[in-house]
Amino acid sequence: MIEKHIVLEGVDPVVFYGANNVNLQMVKALYPKLRIVARGNVVRVMGDEGQMEEFERNAERMRIHCLQYNSLSEEDILHILKGEKTQKEGVQGVIVYSTQGRPITARSENQQRLVEAFGRNDMVFAVGPAGSGKTYTSIALAVRALKNREVRRIILSRPAVEAGEKLGFLPGDMREKIDPYLQPLYDALEDMIPVSKLQEMMEQKTIQIAPLAFMRGRTLNDAVVVLDEAQNTTVPQLKMFLTRMGTNTKMVITGDTSQIDLPQATRSGLVDALRVLEGIKGISFIHMDKRDIVRHKLVTQIVEAYESADKNRPLPARAEERVPR
Repeated sequence: MIEKHIVLEGVDPVVFYGANNVNLQMVKALYPKLRIVARGNVVRVMGDEGQMEEFERNAERMRIHCLQYNSLSEEDILHILKGEKTQKEGVQGVIVYSTQGRPITARSENQQRLVEAFGRNDMVFAVGPAGSGKTYTSIALAVRALKNREVRRIILSRPAVEAGEKLGFLPGDMREKIDPYLQPLYDALEDMIPVSKLQEMMEQKTIQIAPLAFMRGRTLNDAVVVLDEAQNTTVPQLKMFLTRMGTNTKMVITGDTSQIDLPQATRSGLVDALRVLEGIKGISFIHMDKRDIVRHKLVTQIVEAYESADKNRPLPARAEERVPR
């Protein structure tokens, strides 16, 4: 009799074992010559050598299935043990799967252009209105790259710029004051990575979420770096951020030039970068519009209403800046 320990690297043990250990009990029944004991993310296996080798192969397939799809059902296990493809395998156009096993895909033509541009370029600017999926798609691409081991970490950032409220009036210490600005990034990640696993990855700094000011002085290597709400960066801030780029790093910069919250006399770093960096090989610019909005249908109507109203208002100095396309 031999004994081996199998480590479920990168996956949530709760997903692997199933609710009330239903998956684990099924596997035990299918391998009667093995004694299988699970504790945390380690599976201890003892017994027949022939079944042990087969179990190791199938356990790795099940681990990879969990890693890719955030789910593992009894039906999936049966397909894997029979050497067959599961229902999710071979599905085209999926970036990653949500924690509920839902496929996350590009839902508009420009979102698909963003996916393709990310594959071809090391730096991508995605500019468009609220709800067009630019941030969510970018984070999904970052999660996919991490899961595929194309990079070692994800770094997500936002400028801490108020939209009507002042930072000093928020309760708590500096970390607690800043966290509300970063919450949309947490929301997207929690939709794609199980909460317990996400917490572990953040503690290990595999995933880092930080305000833009914390980027100064760093060199960001072997990572996917996403800067959200870039319209609220100043020109020096965005220049600082872009020059943090290190080896084997991809950057995605997202923003909406119609929602600039900077003081009126301050020039937006995003608007400036769209002009200055145009034409540089390796940098792609994706411009989204109201046709890409994938939130509630009312969001599209709200955007249209404000666009119509803006045409009849005197333009402030910053709004007169034309964004190149």
